[in-house]
Parts: sequence; C-alpha cells; structure tokens
Amino acid sequence: MADAVSRFADATGRGVKIATIDSGVAPQHPHLRAVVAGASVQSDGTIRVGLEHAVDHLGHGTAVMAAIQEKAPGADYVAVKVFHDDLRTNAATLLRAIDWCIAQGVGVVNLSLGTMNGAHRDAFAAIAGEASAAGCLLVAARQANGQPCYPGALPTVLGVDVDWCCPRETYRCVAIADEITFIASGYPRPVPGVPPARNLHGISFAVANMTGFVALACQLAGADGEPQGRLFRVRQVLMQHCVEPAP
Repeated sequence: MADAVSRFADATGRGVKIATIDSGVAPQHPHLRAVVAGASVQSDGTIRVGLEHAVDHLGHGTAVMAAIQEKAPGADYVAVKVFHDDLRTNAATLLRAIDWCIAQGVGVVNLSLGTMNGAHRDAFAAIAGEASAAGCLLVAARQANGQPCYPGALPTVLGVDVDWCCPRETYRCVAIADEITFIASGYPRPVPGVPPARNLHGISFAVANMTGFVALACQLAGADGEPQGRLFRVRQVLMQHCVEPAP
C-alpha cells in the first residue's frame, strides 16, 4: 500500500493550530516538539490557563500528541487537559474544553475520546456546529463497539474508524451511510523494544494519526474562503490524497 504521507509533498502542518483534548502533555518527552500553550478544564468548569496546568501524569495525551506531531511537525500545538486521575471525564467538561478551543482560534481539535450516550447528542451537535462555523475542525472517533460515538458520528465532525492492518503512514476513505469516514492505524509511535500490542493502542490513536493528516490537508487547503466552508475544503483535500479513495 502506498505511503499517504508522501502524497502531501512538503506539507508539515505549518500555520495550523492543533489542540489535543486529553490528559495533557509531558513537554520534555523526546517524541515531542515545542508545545505553545496549555490549559486544564476542571470538573466544575473552571479553566486554568498555562502549560504548567496541563502536565500529563497518565501518558495518554503525550502519546496522542506525539502521533500527530510525527506527521505534522510544523503545526502549533496546544494541550488541553480533561483527564486528571484516570482516562475519564464527563460531557460537560468536554463541551467546555471544545468551547475554549474555539474561543482560542484553534484550527483542529483532536478528540481521542467521546461518548456513546445518545442523550448528549444534541449538545455535541450544537458545539460541533459552532466549531464548523468558526472554521475549527473536530476530529473524533466515529463509533465504539459498533455504537455511534459523539461527537465523532456527527456530519460536522471528521469521523475516524480504526484498521489494525493499516500502516501508520497511511489512511483510507470509505463511504458509510452517505458520509465519508476516515480509517487509520490504531497504534501510536513505536517505543523501541516494546511490541506494538504491549504499547498503548486503540481508536484513540487512529484519531491521532488521522489528525496529523488533517493538519497537512489544512495547510494545502489554505485559509481563503469562508470559515464555515473549511470542513468541506479539507475533506476534499483528504479524499484527493487518500491512498484508497471512497467509491
């Protein structure tokens, strides 16, 4: 299978601001380049701004950002911490984090998380609509265990599925229910001496890997045009550069 990264020529994600909403980041990790900003969203909705508040004690957010930076080293990165003691949060905290990212002018938000609780669909649809209107692209898991996952299952979000046989340098496009879904590897950057199955892995990293490609597509799509049309333009670039386009 061809290498999707090479199809983006010299794109590096330059000029694109990416936020990872996760467990924060370990800024000195050897797999990471500079992180320009950070924030922590507390369960009561309080936001503490500053990279010192977004230190990762769980490792997941650091691995997610490293997977994205591997493909888009020229982007600007913001760590938004919503996982504190474990990899769990609530819908209100996640919505608050997305809203903060929109207000900060973030161009791409990586959501290696989501909810299968349909009761939250409308709230996520509303915030996803606000993000799309502002030119902020949300990238999230489309489904989990065969059930729709929100916000990734929404049409205004770039939904991602996992393919364990897909190389990390590649992604695929498929048409599901008249919507384009992107499929990527569920593995993070490899750790020397650690078998892939023993490392962190899952749909989280399919989303992260795909977010790297989204950043490259954002750079190629440019900043011209109305913000609300950015989702369409970037989706078109991704489909044009896909190694296995949807029929």
